[in-house]
Amino acid sequence: MKRVGLIIAFLVFSLTLLATHNRAGEITYRQIDELTYEITLVTYTYTPSAANETRDYLDISWGDNTSSLIPRISVNYLPDDYQKNVYKMQHSYPGPGIYRIVMEDPNRNEGVDNIPGSVNVIFSIATTLKIDATVGFNTTPVLLNPPLDKAVVGQTFIHNPSAYDAEGDSISYELTICRQENGDEIPDYTFPPSSNDFYVDAITGDLVWDAPIQVGSYNVAMLIEEWRDGIKIGQIIRDMQIEVQNGNNQKPQIQPVQDYCVEAGQNINYSVVADEPDGNFVTVEATGGPLETLPAATFSVITEGYGQSAYMFDWNTECSNVRYMPYQMVYKATDSGKTPILVDFKSNYITVVSPAPENLLLTPTFNSIALQWDPVICSQAMGYDVYRKISPSGWNPSSCETGIPISVGFENIGRLYGISNCTFIDNNEGQGLEQGFEYCYRVVAWFDDGAESYASEEVCTELELGYPLITKVSVATTDENNGKIDLSWAKYLDFDTVALPGPYVFLIYRSEDIIGQNLVLIDSTLSINDTTYLDSLLNTVDNIYSYSVEMYNNTPGNRLLIGTPQLASSSFLKAYPGDNSVTLKLKRSTPWLNDTMVVYRMNYNASVYDSVGFTLTTNYKDLNLENGLMYCYKILSIGHYPPQEYSKTLYNWSQETCVTPIDTIPPCKPNLRLESSCDEYYNTIEWHVVDSCKADISYFNIYYSPTTEGEMQILQTLIPASDSVYLHYPDYSIAGCYSLTAVDSFANESANTQRYCIDNCTYYELPNVFSPNGDNINDLVIPGPYKFVEKVDMKIYNRWGTLVFETEDPDIKWDGRFMENGKLLNAGVYYYSCDVYERRLSGIEVRNLTGFFQLNNPTENATNE
Repeated sequence: MKRVGLIIAFLVFSLTLLATHNRAGEITYRQIDELTYEITLVTYTYTPSAANETRDYLDISWGDNTSSLIPRISVNYLPDDYQKNVYKMQHSYPGPGIYRIVMEDPNRNEGVDNIPGSVNVIFSIATTLKIDATVGFNTTPVLLNPPLDKAVVGQTFIHNPSAYDAEGDSISYELTICRQENGDEIPDYTFPPSSNDFYVDAITGDLVWDAPIQVGSYNVAMLIEEWRDGIKIGQIIRDMQIEVQNGNNQKPQIQPVQDYCVEAGQNINYSVVADEPDGNFVTVEATGGPLETLPAATFSVITEGYGQSAYMFDWNTECSNVRYMPYQMVYKATDSGKTPILVDFKSNYITVVSPAPENLLLTPTFNSIALQWDPVICSQAMGYDVYRKISPSGWNPSSCETGIPISVGFENIGRLYGISNCTFIDNNEGQGLEQGFEYCYRVVAWFDDGAESYASEEVCTELELGYPLITKVSVATTDENNGKIDLSWAKYLDFDTVALPGPYVFLIYRSEDIIGQNLVLIDSTLSINDTTYLDSLLNTVDNIYSYSVEMYNNTPGNRLLIGTPQLASSSFLKAYPGDNSVTLKLKRSTPWLNDTMVVYRMNYNASVYDSVGFTLTTNYKDLNLENGLMYCYKILSIGHYPPQEYSKTLYNWSQETCVTPIDTIPPCKPNLRLESSCDEYYNTIEWHVVDSCKADISYFNIYYSPTTEGEMQILQTLIPASDSVYLHYPDYSIAGCYSLTAVDSFANESANTQRYCIDNCTYYELPNVFSPNGDNINDLVIPGPYKFVEKVDMKIYNRWGTLVFETEDPDIKWDGRFMENGKLLNAGVYYYSCDVYERRLSGIEVRNLTGFFQLNNPTENATNE
């Protein structure tokens, strides 16, 4: 609640010239600990105004129902009768939440052309602070450029606040309405008139007025929003005044400055040149993050003079400068010699990028590739992303390409945590890599704010082939207990038979998975010509099996493994039912290249499997089926080895599997619209479904939560498909959040619509006149009809600041009597401050009302208490 003295001063005090001084300002903050913030309030005032002498303290509302007098810690006298006042104070908040910090001070200066009666309008600025453990610590951007610039009729005016966020959060900009009492928008405010356009660049922050058309003073407000991970975490409203004058001098022009990207540890330098068309003396100032961080950049004079000046930007970057958001530099050129003094702004962005991981090494096996690299030099990196592509990319990244763009064709196959975690095994997520391809890799370091390093050099390799060559792992019988798999391999003779004369033995291993994680010796063969094996007593209905065959020279005293053994799995088919369809997906890991997957479906009329299609991938969708009927499938995979290794075509069957198509596809998601009927206390939920989706819908479900954070619960179900409107009369609050789903006859429920929330009704209003004279007409102070109010904190004062009445009853029922002695008070004006605890979307929110009651016609001797 506002301080009593200040409320009364505001409501009673007739505004004088002492209060006509505020020209611009903003509020920023720095987080000290979990709940404590240092607030900095900056105002720019009219230097000659006597009001400056009475502003050693300003009243500031913290947004948590408390306020303080914030002390002025410094005064700086600027050109053109501008005085910069800096106020600073720490404040601790009660807990997490969203808080709106507001300063208001009588008054604005006289004669602001786009604010009617500006001398009688409160000057107010506001900043929003969000305390949320999931967001983390946060400090607002610092506005490095003061709002002091002048404009000339007919020439484009540009101002940039040069907002710098040390934490690297994203910043956006937009125009907003200047504020008055309670931080509310000023009624009848208009943006300054222009010959062409008046706007703020949402990305760079350039305020562009193209161009002023008449002399005068104009106030504008810029909303500067701060974002982290796509979430808005705070905002600043800067209010600034622009003086427009006549003049025949031309403003200076800064030559365009390009954006740059630089590798951390490298130097970046470039020149900034400004021209003055009238030949006047011109200077350039620079502001921006690189000048505020460590190591700091420098901006120094190359040549400075009449008509043209040049400067050098120079920055020796380090790993500590790496971040996702680029650093903005803002350059301000100012002329001299003629009035008014004019300026020009230009800005550019500098991105500091981590060096790439180096010395990437690949070690292939027959079905996997091991990667190893050196730790990246920027120690704050959180880990690495590993990328794979089949065949070389030929990509050479530019200086501003970080990470790996999707267009290059690489797939992100793994994220590693920890800067020293520099090894990775690519086995295709346990499925094994396929033979016959050249696999190429790059590694990128990633950072906690979303920044990425440059990509490593691209390194490529092929898989080792391995010997002996497995040529068949084919399911011969599908059964839970007596399933069978045919296993075959090629005779291997490419070795020194003199040194390894035999006899030879093949050892056969099996693992109940796809990549041989638990290989167990199951049998052996004792002849080099014995290259087939029938594995039985298997559960081929539910399991996939992988096999490895080792060939040994079994000469007594000279037992030795010949070649590098391969690993190959059976083909395992999964069938997924759909609406009049079945989707087939095949899992396998083989050392040969699979060319075609032929799909066979049981023909019940002939009791045989017929081919119904083929695919070059491992997925197939069988369409135009009948729901409720069972369909059985098996797959024939056709593949090959490189011809120089093995020339025959390979054929391998999957197991058989059966499935019944059903409708599992949910209906279309409806489109939702909300509207509140404040006077009748209900919300209208209205929805629309595109015509092509209507036939699939049986009914609708509505979900509801009275708050933004609450869990959505079923409000109404089984709403007929023919309906499109529902009226909700809530008990707790008219504010609420809603979503809607559509459900079909198979009970498939659509995705929920976006959570739509509404909170635009305000019910608690107070009268301003009452007459406690016993005629039963306006005898009491009673609010108008209201709902959804928990309580109030009403305090009423007389003109000397004495508290005469207080209550928490929302009905108030003040009869004009002094609470200390029960005597009726004199007729006159009584001032109030009332905190109203309303049920809103965020829970109980406090809305502060201030104003006065006119007490008329008391019926008995009144007191002046």
